[in-house]
Amino acid sequence: MSAVGPSRRVLLRAGAGAAALTGLGWGAGALYADSQQDARGAAGPARPVRIGYLPITDASPLLVAHANGYYDDAAVPVADPVLFRSWASLSEAFVAGKVDAIHMLMPMALYMRYGLRADVRITAWNHINGSALTVRPDVERLEDLSGESVAIPAWWSVHNVIVQKMLREAGLTPVMREAPSRQRRTVALLPMAPSDMLPALNNGVIGGYVVADPFNAAAEAKDVGNIHRFLGDVWHDHACCVTMMRGELIRNRPAQAQGFMDALVRAQAWARQNRPETAALLSADYLPQPRPVIQKALTYHAAEHQDALHHPAWNGERLDFRPYPYASFTEELVRAMQETVVDAPAGFLDGLDPAAAHRELVDDTLVTRSIEKIGGLGVFGLTGTTRTEEIDP
Repeated sequence: MSAVGPSRRVLLRAGAGAAALTGLGWGAGALYADSQQDARGAAGPARPVRIGYLPITDASPLLVAHANGYYDDAAVPVADPVLFRSWASLSEAFVAGKVDAIHMLMPMALYMRYGLRADVRITAWNHINGSALTVRPDVERLEDLSGESVAIPAWWSVHNVIVQKMLREAGLTPVMREAPSRQRRTVALLPMAPSDMLPALNNGVIGGYVVADPFNAAAEAKDVGNIHRFLGDVWHDHACCVTMMRGELIRNRPAQAQGFMDALVRAQAWARQNRPETAALLSADYLPQPRPVIQKALTYHAAEHQDALHHPAWNGERLDFRPYPYASFTEELVRAMQETVVDAPAGFLDGLDPAAAHRELVDDTLVTRSIEKIGGLGVFGLTGTTRTEEIDP
Protein backbone atom coordinates (compact mmCIF):
# COMPACT_ATOMS: atom_id res chain seq x y z
CA MET A 1 0.00 0.00 0.00
CA SER A 2 1.37 3.40 -0.89
CA ALA A 3 0.94 6.62 0.99
CA VAL A 4 -2.10 8.71 0.32
CA GLY A 5 -1.66 11.74 -1.90
CA PRO A 6 -2.54 15.26 -0.83
CA SER A 7 -5.76 15.21 -2.87
CA ARG A 8 -7.20 12.59 -0.54
CA ARG A 9 -5.96 13.93 2.75
CA VAL A 10 -8.06 16.33 4.74
CA LEU A 11 -6.44 19.59 5.76
CA LEU A 12 -7.80 21.56 8.67
CA ARG A 13 -6.35 25.04 8.99
CA ALA A 14 -6.65 26.60 12.41
CA GLY A 15 -4.49 29.05 14.29
CA ALA A 16 -3.43 28.64 17.87
CA GLY A 17 -6.09 31.12 18.94
CA ALA A 18 -7.64 31.33 22.33
CA ALA A 19 -7.50 27.60 22.98
CA ALA A 20 -3.70 27.54 22.81
CA LEU A 21 -3.52 30.39 25.30
CA THR A 22 -5.90 28.84 27.78
CA GLY A 23 -4.99 25.18 27.46
CA LEU A 24 -8.43 24.39 26.02
CA GLY A 25 -10.11 25.97 29.02
CA TRP A 26 -12.78 27.76 27.00
CA GLY A 27 -15.73 25.74 25.79
CA ALA A 28 -14.63 22.63 27.65
CA GLY A 29 -18.12 21.68 28.76
CA ALA A 30 -19.55 21.88 25.26
CA LEU A 31 -16.67 19.88 23.82
CA TYR A 32 -17.09 17.14 26.38
CA ALA A 33 -20.84 16.99 25.80
CA ASP A 34 -20.22 16.61 22.07
CA SER A 35 -17.73 13.83 22.71
CA GLN A 36 -20.20 11.92 24.86
CA GLN A 37 -22.92 12.21 22.22
CA ASP A 38 -20.51 11.03 19.55
CA ALA A 39 -19.43 8.03 21.64
CA ARG A 40 -23.07 6.94 22.19
CA GLY A 41 -24.19 7.36 18.62
CA ALA A 42 -21.33 6.25 16.40
CA ALA A 43 -19.63 3.22 17.83
CA GLY A 44 -20.38 0.75 15.03
CA PRO A 45 -17.70 -1.91 14.45
CA ALA A 46 -17.36 -1.05 10.76
CA ARG A 47 -16.54 2.60 11.34
CA PRO A 48 -12.93 3.36 10.40
CA VAL A 49 -10.52 4.67 12.98
CA ARG A 50 -9.90 8.38 12.39
CA ILE A 51 -6.36 9.67 12.93
CA GLY A 52 -5.35 13.27 13.62
CA TYR A 53 -1.80 14.61 13.47
CA LEU A 54 0.39 17.70 13.29
CA PRO A 55 2.92 18.04 10.43
CA ILE A 56 5.95 17.21 12.56
CA THR A 57 8.21 14.17 12.85
CA ASP A 58 6.46 13.31 16.14
CA ALA A 59 3.64 11.87 14.04
CA SER A 60 5.91 9.38 12.26
CA PRO A 61 4.56 6.10 13.73
CA LEU A 62 0.93 6.91 12.94
CA LEU A 63 1.83 7.93 9.39
CA VAL A 64 4.33 5.16 8.66
CA ALA A 65 1.73 2.58 9.70
CA HIS A 66 -0.65 4.15 7.21
CA ALA A 67 1.87 4.49 4.39
CA ASN A 68 3.19 0.94 4.76
CA GLY A 69 -0.21 -0.67 4.95
CA TYR A 70 0.20 -1.95 8.50
CA TYR A 71 -3.37 -1.03 9.48
CA ASP A 72 -4.64 -3.09 6.54
CA ASP A 73 -2.43 -5.98 7.59
CA ALA A 74 -4.00 -5.81 11.05
CA ALA A 75 -7.50 -5.78 9.49
CA VAL A 76 -8.24 -2.34 10.94
CA PRO A 77 -10.16 0.09 8.71
CA VAL A 78 -8.51 3.49 8.96
CA ALA A 79 -9.56 6.75 7.36
CA ASP A 80 -6.98 8.96 5.69
CA PRO A 81 -5.02 10.81 8.39
CA VAL A 82 -6.23 14.35 9.03
CA LEU A 83 -3.62 17.11 9.26
CA PHE A 84 -4.11 19.87 11.84
CA ARG A 85 -2.14 23.11 12.07
CA SER A 86 -1.98 23.53 15.84
CA TRP A 87 -2.08 21.54 19.05
CA ALA A 88 -5.20 23.45 20.04
CA SER A 89 -7.18 22.41 16.98
CA LEU A 90 -5.99 18.80 17.22
CA SER A 91 -6.90 18.67 20.92
CA GLU A 92 -10.35 20.13 20.32
CA ALA A 93 -11.10 17.65 17.55
CA PHE A 94 -10.04 14.73 19.73
CA VAL A 95 -11.99 15.78 22.81
CA ALA A 96 -15.04 16.48 20.62
CA GLY A 97 -14.87 13.00 19.08
CA LYS A 98 -13.96 14.08 15.55
CA VAL A 99 -10.86 11.87 15.55
CA ASP A 100 -10.25 8.65 17.48
CA ALA A 101 -6.46 8.33 17.75
CA ILE A 102 -3.77 11.01 17.84
CA HIS A 103 -0.26 11.80 18.94
CA MET A 104 -0.42 14.39 21.71
CA LEU A 105 1.83 16.32 24.06
CA MET A 106 1.82 14.31 27.26
CA PRO A 107 1.16 17.28 29.59
CA MET A 108 -1.85 18.12 27.41
CA ALA A 109 -3.03 14.54 27.81
CA LEU A 110 -2.99 15.01 31.58
CA TYR A 111 -4.98 18.23 31.19
CA MET A 112 -7.56 16.50 28.99
CA ARG A 113 -8.07 13.75 31.54
CA TYR A 114 -8.05 15.78 34.75
CA GLY A 115 -8.83 19.31 33.60
CA LEU A 116 -11.56 18.48 31.09
CA ARG A 117 -12.55 15.07 32.46
CA ALA A 118 -12.45 13.75 28.90
CA ASP A 119 -12.80 10.04 28.18
CA VAL A 120 -9.28 9.52 26.82
CA ARG A 121 -6.39 7.18 27.55
CA ILE A 122 -2.70 7.12 26.80
CA THR A 123 -2.08 3.73 25.19
CA ALA A 124 1.63 4.02 24.30
CA TRP A 125 4.50 6.40 23.91
CA ASN A 126 4.54 7.68 20.36
CA HIS A 127 8.22 8.67 20.39
CA ILE A 128 11.02 9.84 22.67
CA ASN A 129 13.21 12.96 22.34
CA GLY A 130 12.91 14.73 18.98
CA SER A 131 12.84 18.34 20.24
CA ALA A 132 15.32 21.15 20.81
CA LEU A 133 15.76 24.76 21.88
CA THR A 134 16.69 26.72 18.75
CA VAL A 135 17.99 30.28 19.11
CA ARG A 136 19.00 33.24 16.94
CA PRO A 137 22.59 33.10 15.65
CA ASP A 138 23.64 35.91 18.03
CA VAL A 139 22.51 33.95 21.11
CA GLU A 140 25.56 32.04 22.31
CA ARG A 141 24.68 31.28 25.94
CA LEU A 142 21.35 30.57 27.57
CA GLU A 143 21.87 33.71 29.65
CA ASP A 144 21.74 35.73 26.41
CA LEU A 145 17.99 35.08 26.30
CA SER A 146 17.55 37.48 29.22
CA GLY A 147 15.14 40.19 28.04
CA GLU A 148 14.00 38.05 25.09
CA SER A 149 10.89 36.06 24.23
CA VAL A 150 10.91 32.32 23.61
CA ALA A 151 8.12 30.56 21.72
CA ILE A 152 6.63 27.34 23.05
CA PRO A 153 4.13 25.09 21.22
CA ALA A 154 1.65 25.01 24.13
CA TRP A 155 1.52 25.75 27.82
CA TRP A 156 0.89 22.09 28.56
CA SER A 157 3.87 20.70 26.68
CA VAL A 158 7.06 18.91 27.65
CA HIS A 159 8.82 21.73 25.82
CA ASN A 160 7.50 24.33 28.27
CA VAL A 161 8.27 22.11 31.26
CA ILE A 162 11.87 21.46 30.20
CA VAL A 163 12.75 24.94 28.92
CA GLN A 164 11.61 26.43 32.23
CA LYS A 165 13.95 24.05 34.05
CA MET A 166 16.76 25.21 31.75
CA LEU A 167 16.00 28.90 32.23
CA ARG A 168 15.89 28.63 36.02
CA GLU A 169 19.15 26.69 36.06
CA ALA A 170 20.72 29.60 34.14
CA GLY A 171 19.42 32.13 36.67
CA LEU A 172 16.62 33.39 34.43
CA THR A 173 12.96 33.76 35.35
CA PRO A 174 10.23 32.64 32.91
CA VAL A 175 7.29 35.04 32.80
CA MET A 176 4.00 35.36 30.92
CA ARG A 177 1.78 38.27 29.95
CA GLU A 178 4.54 40.79 30.50
CA ALA A 179 7.41 42.25 28.50
CA PRO A 180 10.73 40.51 29.15
CA SER A 181 13.38 42.50 30.99
CA ARG A 182 17.13 42.14 30.69
CA GLN A 183 17.54 44.05 33.95
CA ARG A 184 15.25 41.65 35.84
CA ARG A 185 16.64 38.66 33.91
CA THR A 186 13.23 37.54 32.72
CA VAL A 187 12.27 35.60 29.60
CA ALA A 188 8.75 35.88 28.21
CA LEU A 189 7.12 32.65 27.04
CA LEU A 190 4.82 32.87 24.02
CA PRO A 191 2.57 30.02 22.82
CA MET A 192 2.88 29.74 19.05
CA ALA A 193 1.94 27.23 16.36
CA PRO A 194 5.10 25.35 15.29
CA SER A 195 4.73 26.50 11.68
CA ASP A 196 4.92 30.15 12.80
CA MET A 197 8.09 29.81 14.88
CA LEU A 198 10.75 29.90 12.21
CA PRO A 199 9.38 33.09 10.55
CA ALA A 200 9.13 34.74 13.98
CA LEU A 201 12.75 33.87 14.72
CA ASN A 202 13.86 35.10 11.32
CA ASN A 203 12.02 38.39 11.82
CA GLY A 204 13.52 38.98 15.26
CA VAL A 205 10.18 38.73 17.05
CA ILE A 206 11.58 36.05 19.36
CA GLY A 207 15.03 35.11 20.57
CA GLY A 208 14.39 31.41 20.29
CA TYR A 209 11.85 28.63 20.22
CA VAL A 210 11.53 25.20 21.74
CA VAL A 211 9.67 22.70 19.59
CA ALA A 212 9.66 19.33 17.88
CA ASP A 213 11.47 18.70 14.65
CA PRO A 214 11.76 19.25 11.76
CA PHE A 215 11.49 22.93 12.71
CA ASN A 216 14.85 22.92 14.46
CA ALA A 217 16.53 21.27 11.49
CA ALA A 218 14.79 23.74 9.18
CA ALA A 219 16.19 26.73 11.08
CA GLU A 220 19.72 25.42 10.62
CA ALA A 221 19.11 24.55 6.98
CA LYS A 222 17.94 28.10 6.30
CA ASP A 223 20.67 29.70 8.48
CA VAL A 224 17.97 31.35 10.57
CA GLY A 225 18.98 29.85 13.92
CA ASN A 226 21.14 27.34 15.76
CA ILE A 227 20.21 24.40 17.94
CA HIS A 228 21.30 25.42 21.44
CA ARG A 229 20.37 22.22 23.31
CA PHE A 230 18.48 19.06 22.47
CA LEU A 231 15.76 18.38 25.04
CA GLY A 232 16.69 14.70 25.10
CA ASP A 233 20.02 15.87 26.51
CA VAL A 234 18.18 17.56 29.39
CA TRP A 235 15.69 14.78 30.21
CA HIS A 236 17.07 11.44 29.16
CA ASP A 237 14.74 9.56 26.77
CA HIS A 238 11.71 11.60 27.74
CA ALA A 239 8.34 11.06 26.11
CA CYS A 240 7.29 14.10 24.13
CA CYS A 241 4.21 12.84 22.33
CA VAL A 242 2.13 9.90 23.43
CA THR A 243 -0.41 7.87 21.48
CA MET A 244 -3.92 8.55 22.72
CA MET A 245 -7.17 6.75 22.02
CA ARG A 246 -10.68 7.68 22.95
CA GLY A 247 -12.16 5.48 25.65
CA GLU A 248 -15.03 4.59 23.35
CA LEU A 249 -12.64 2.98 20.88
CA ILE A 250 -10.95 0.85 23.54
CA ARG A 251 -14.20 -0.28 25.19
CA ASN A 252 -16.53 -0.73 22.23
CA ARG A 253 -14.09 -1.76 19.51
CA PRO A 254 -11.37 -3.72 21.32
CA ALA A 255 -10.29 -5.72 18.26
CA GLN A 256 -9.80 -2.51 16.29
CA ALA A 257 -7.93 -0.92 19.19
CA GLN A 258 -5.57 -3.88 19.49
CA GLY A 259 -5.02 -4.10 15.74
CA PHE A 260 -4.34 -0.38 15.61
CA MET A 261 -1.72 -0.72 18.34
CA ASP A 262 -0.14 -3.72 16.62
CA ALA A 263 0.28 -1.62 13.48
CA LEU A 264 1.64 1.35 15.43
CA VAL A 265 4.26 -0.71 17.28
CA ARG A 266 5.27 -2.38 14.01
CA ALA A 267 5.67 1.07 12.45
CA GLN A 268 7.86 2.23 15.34
CA ALA A 269 10.14 -0.79 14.95
CA TRP A 270 10.41 -0.17 11.19
CA ALA A 271 10.96 3.59 11.45
CA ARG A 272 13.82 3.38 13.95
CA GLN A 273 15.68 1.03 11.59
CA ASN A 274 14.76 2.80 8.33
CA ARG A 275 15.23 6.51 8.94
CA PRO A 276 15.98 7.73 5.37
CA GLU A 277 13.04 5.69 4.10
CA THR A 278 10.83 7.16 6.81
CA ALA A 279 11.84 10.66 5.71
CA ALA A 280 10.93 9.77 2.13
CA LEU A 281 7.47 8.53 3.15
CA LEU A 282 6.74 11.57 5.29
CA SER A 283 7.90 14.12 2.73
CA ALA A 284 6.04 12.46 -0.13
CA ASP A 285 2.53 12.76 1.26
CA TYR A 286 2.22 13.78 4.90
CA LEU A 287 4.56 16.61 5.91
CA PRO A 288 5.10 19.89 4.02
CA GLN A 289 8.81 20.14 4.77
CA PRO A 290 11.34 18.98 2.15
CA ARG A 291 12.86 15.53 2.43
CA PRO A 292 16.43 16.71 3.28
CA VAL A 293 15.15 18.65 6.31
CA ILE A 294 13.04 15.74 7.55
CA GLN A 295 15.90 13.30 7.02
CA LYS A 296 18.27 15.56 8.93
CA ALA A 297 15.82 15.65 11.82
CA LEU A 298 15.68 11.86 11.87
CA THR A 299 19.43 11.33 11.54
CA TYR A 300 21.19 13.98 13.64
CA HIS A 301 24.83 13.13 14.34
CA ALA A 302 26.26 14.01 17.73
CA ALA A 303 29.57 15.08 16.20
CA GLU A 304 27.80 17.88 14.33
CA HIS A 305 26.16 19.27 17.48
CA GLN A 306 28.70 18.87 20.24
CA ASP A 307 27.83 22.23 21.79
CA ALA A 308 24.17 21.17 22.09
CA LEU A 309 25.00 18.00 24.01
CA HIS A 310 26.18 17.79 27.60
CA HIS A 311 25.61 14.03 27.76
CA PRO A 312 26.63 12.50 24.41
CA ALA A 313 26.09 8.98 25.73
CA TRP A 314 22.38 9.75 26.14
CA ASN A 315 21.94 10.17 22.37
CA GLY A 316 19.55 12.99 23.18
CA GLU A 317 19.82 14.40 19.67
CA ARG A 318 18.11 11.35 18.22
CA LEU A 319 14.36 11.08 17.79
CA ASP A 320 13.57 7.48 18.61
CA PHE A 321 10.60 5.19 18.89
CA ARG A 322 10.14 3.23 22.11
CA PRO A 323 6.47 2.57 22.76
CA TYR A 324 6.42 1.31 26.35
CA PRO A 325 4.97 3.99 28.73
CA TYR A 326 7.08 4.13 31.89
CA ALA A 327 5.28 4.95 35.14
CA SER A 328 8.34 6.77 36.49
CA PHE A 329 8.12 9.31 33.70
CA THR A 330 4.44 10.04 34.25
CA GLU A 331 5.07 10.52 37.95
CA GLU A 332 8.06 12.83 37.48
CA LEU A 333 6.21 14.79 34.79
CA VAL A 334 3.28 15.45 37.12
CA ARG A 335 5.67 16.80 39.75
CA ALA A 336 7.42 18.97 37.14
CA MET A 337 4.12 20.34 35.84
CA GLN A 338 3.16 21.36 39.37
CA GLU A 339 6.11 23.79 39.42
CA THR A 340 5.78 25.03 35.81
CA VAL A 341 4.49 28.54 35.04
CA VAL A 342 1.46 28.45 32.72
CA ASP A 343 -1.15 30.88 31.51
CA ALA A 344 -3.77 28.14 31.54
CA PRO A 345 -6.10 26.40 33.99
CA ALA A 346 -3.87 24.51 36.41
CA GLY A 347 -6.17 23.68 39.31
CA PHE A 348 -6.39 20.05 38.20
CA LEU A 349 -2.81 19.60 39.40
CA ASP A 350 -3.63 20.55 42.98
CA GLY A 351 -3.34 17.41 45.03
CA LEU A 352 -2.95 15.19 41.96
CA ASP A 353 -1.07 12.07 43.04
CA PRO A 354 1.60 11.21 40.44
CA ALA A 355 1.25 7.43 40.83
CA ALA A 356 -2.53 7.61 40.62
CA ALA A 357 -2.28 9.74 37.50
CA HIS A 358 -0.35 7.01 35.73
CA ARG A 359 -2.77 4.29 36.81
CA GLU A 360 -5.82 6.26 35.75
CA LEU A 361 -4.61 7.79 32.50
CA VAL A 362 -2.17 5.26 31.05
CA ASP A 363 -3.38 1.87 29.84
CA ASP A 364 -0.42 -0.27 28.76
CA THR A 365 -2.45 -3.42 28.07
CA LEU A 366 -2.59 -3.02 24.28
CA VAL A 367 1.00 -1.91 23.79
CA THR A 368 2.36 -4.68 26.03
CA ARG A 369 0.64 -7.28 23.85
CA SER A 370 1.85 -5.60 20.67
CA ILE A 371 5.45 -5.44 21.91
CA GLU A 372 5.33 -9.14 22.74
CA LYS A 373 3.99 -9.96 19.28
CA ILE A 374 6.81 -8.16 17.53
CA GLY A 375 9.59 -9.76 19.55
CA GLY A 376 9.71 -8.09 22.94
CA LEU A 377 11.24 -4.99 24.47
CA GLY A 378 14.67 -5.77 23.01
CA VAL A 379 13.40 -4.79 19.56
CA PHE A 380 13.37 -1.22 20.86
CA GLY A 381 16.60 -1.38 22.82
CA LEU A 382 14.74 -1.74 26.13
CA THR A 383 15.52 -4.16 28.93
CA GLY A 384 12.64 -3.80 31.36
CA THR A 385 9.43 -2.04 32.33
CA THR A 386 10.94 0.13 35.07
CA ARG A 387 13.58 2.83 34.91
CA THR A 388 15.07 5.79 36.79
CA GLU A 389 14.49 9.27 35.40
CA GLU A 390 17.62 11.33 34.62
CA ILE A 391 17.26 15.12 34.35
CA ASP A 392 20.10 17.63 34.01
CA PRO A 393 19.04 21.09 32.87
